[in-house]
Amino acid sequence: MQPEPNHSPYLSIAAGSGLLAVALGAFGAHALRSQLDPRAMGIYETSVQYHFAHSLALLAVGLLYRGAAAPRLLGFAGWAFSAGLLLFSGSLYLLAVTGLGWLGAITPLGGLAFIAGWSLLLAWTLGPGRSVP
Repeated sequence: MQPEPNHSPYLSIAAGSGLLAVALGAFGAHALRSQLDPRAMGIYETSVQYHFAHSLALLAVGLLYRGAAAPRLLGFAGWAFSAGLLLFSGSLYLLAVTGLGWLGAITPLGGLAFIAGWSLLLAWTLGPGRSVP
């Protein structure tokens, strides 16, 4: 069975990311709460919040991509959001549980990827003949 021409991998990435966000959020709330100091727990919770928000952003990209006449910018937005999840949330999860301070240097790269993703999504919405359904 061949995928549709507008098949979006971002729906699958969003679903997996959302699943992981719930699992890591629950793990943090139940297993890590007594293990981490308040500062580390705050870092972990920030990671979960951004993880959830950008899982939803990927879901939106995936849904828009399926019906898009010109999905190139949406594809770049999806990759930027995915990179942001790995770099931003991933580095914060690891920082919170390991205490390795150098991981904090990676986090801003993820933030830049999130900003790029939102910028690309905005650019797509402003393109000729395109509007958010």
